Amino acid sequence: MQSMLRRVAASALALCLLSPAMAGAQTDKAVPQSQAEVQLSFAPLVKQTAGAVVNVYAERVVQRLNPFAGDPFFEQFFGQRMPNRTEKQSSLGSGVIVSAGGLVVTNNHVIEGADDIKVALADGREYASEVLLKDESLDLAVLKIEASEDFPALPIGNSDAVEVGDLVLAVGNPFGVGQTVTSGIVSALARNQVTPGDFGFFIQTDASINPGNSGGALMNMSGELIGINTAIFSRGGGSNGIGFAIPANLVKVFLAAAEEGENSFERPYIGASFEPVTSDVAEALGLKAARGALVVGVAEGGPADAAGIRPGEVVTAVDGIEVEHPDALGYRLTTAGLGGEAVLTVQSSGSSRQVTIALNSAPETPARDERLIEGRNPFAGIRVGNLSPRLATELRMPADKAGVVVVDVVRNSPGSRIGFRPKDIIVSLNGVAVQSSEAMEDMLDEDPGFWRVEIERDGQRIRQFFR
Repeated sequence: MQSMLRRVAASALALCLLSPAMAGAQTDKAVPQSQAEVQLSFAPLVKQTAGAVVNVYAERVVQRLNPFAGDPFFEQFFGQRMPNRTEKQSSLGSGVIVSAGGLVVTNNHVIEGADDIKVALADGREYASEVLLKDESLDLAVLKIEASEDFPALPIGNSDAVEVGDLVLAVGNPFGVGQTVTSGIVSALARNQVTPGDFGFFIQTDASINPGNSGGALMNMSGELIGINTAIFSRGGGSNGIGFAIPANLVKVFLAAAEEGENSFERPYIGASFEPVTSDVAEALGLKAARGALVVGVAEGGPADAAGIRPGEVVTAVDGIEVEHPDALGYRLTTAGLGGEAVLTVQSSGSSRQVTIALNSAPETPARDERLIEGRNPFAGIRVGNLSPRLATELRMPADKAGVVVVDVVRNSPGSRIGFRPKDIIVSLNGVAVQSSEAMEDMLDEDPGFWRVEIERDGQRIRQFFR
């Protein structure tokens, strides 16, 4: 009787696992049915794929300030020249070869600020490499190995076909001990609020991921890359069974941009800003669950405006795929790519409709006209520009914002010491509205000796006085 129940339970679970993937492909998945199947090994799969996972060594030269520079006592005995020291810092991560020509995908934080990047293969060969494309918000980078030979490459799979419970392997170089393979399952999908960056759509796995695994491969049982390992959730710095990977479908579009020679990675501009759906909003709009992306702002004349999307509505799906939160919406639009269209399911007042929206680059109107403020004034050292949809997208600001925005702040400048930050919008100077970066520069030339400035920061107005 117990044997029969076990067979029935196994058959039921197998039927559950045999559901078709989101992409429509039928996959053969089943729990082990015999002792022989339990004793199966991942070794053949590892031998087939591990050669495409590499170590990435990044070196950067850091200048160390002499702590005694400018001290009259020490300069009296050691001379006026007290040079600062320079030293090399190195970081170690992992990467995945995704083309026989030597294109390597890794995390941006592995190579950020590096002056020299080397790629070491599992067989000990080491090569110099160059950065083709990187993006801090996505934490992705594409390297090109500087060698004219063929390399073992890992095919990129369809991460939309991944389901919770799928077996996966994580390959990388944790703690610099050497290439390591760990196994586990997909624990969850579409995880957000994992890292402090802007990207929020991760595959969660319980396969052990530790420092040094960053940029390594998360593979399925077909030997395909389904994610780039990027983060761990741990208070102690080691793996506690919760790791996260960037989905392969995002890697595909990022890699395509690098192969096309793009200098930066652009996401489609739709001209709207979103917030998560709360339980109150869901109840008011007649939603069955607090899921989707609540429209809170629409830029006039933008694609969302042209499609008839209005504040207060909720986007619940993209091309028929449900979106759990605003980050999931951004992911779906990004992986759809530039130049095409997407069909959004929009819900409002208990009814839903579908709208088609164009996925194009953000326009740069007005021209940004960036200017570095100089002279004897409290604003010296800040770089300002005219806020356009493209500049707002680059700065990760709401699409409906306009005005003159702080693009960058020179370190230790007067503007830095006063407290100006990138993304600050300069609203007015001495009661006069600031219309453009050129107008702001002209206003500063007047030098009245007393400044009253109003800025907008994170949706709040701040007023300050300077002399």
